[in-house]
Amino acid sequence: MSEPEGVSRRGVFVKLGLLFNGAVAVALAVPVVRYLLSPVLRAHGTADEAWVSLGPAMRFPAGQTRLATYQNPVARPSDGATAQLPCWVRHVEGEKFQVFAINCAHLGCPVRWFPQSSLFMCPCHGGVYYADGSRASGPPERGLFEYRWKVEKGELLIEAGELPTPGGRALASLAAGSSRCA
Repeated sequence: MSEPEGVSRRGVFVKLGLLFNGAVAVALAVPVVRYLLSPVLRAHGTADEAWVSLGPAMRFPAGQTRLATYQNPVARPSDGATAQLPCWVRHVEGEKFQVFAINCAHLGCPVRWFPQSSLFMCPCHGGVYYADGSRASGPPERGLFEYRWKVEKGELLIEAGELPTPGGRALASLAAGSSRCA
């Protein structure tokens, strides 16, 4: 007896298995390829960089540090209230500012400003920072992360497309020559 011509049951399952494995491989490869190409894409200006206003520079009196919030430029509608990000703004003098991420450099807990002692303090593990954001004591090994900033038409703007990190800050200071952008 001869087998009927056509596709066997085993052949159908083999083809379905190959199709399924190919779809899984493509689904896993897309984020990996995107991750590997992200430095190249970022270098060509496709990164999520945005200058965001914190409001009029007059809102921050000289010699004071105040809490400000801004809308995350890469937020999605589903982010809700979490798209509002806080930061600390220190008006040094004239048109010189420092804008700090609210997160402690140790484990990311939100730091709080105490004007009586002119210190930022972290409630989680006792990290303490001076008014200029440099480390005073505790477990953090470095100062607070700083945003790049500029004043345009009386508005204080920060570069908020990326969260400030040691690598980003080092690269930004090399590119700009300082933490202030002209």
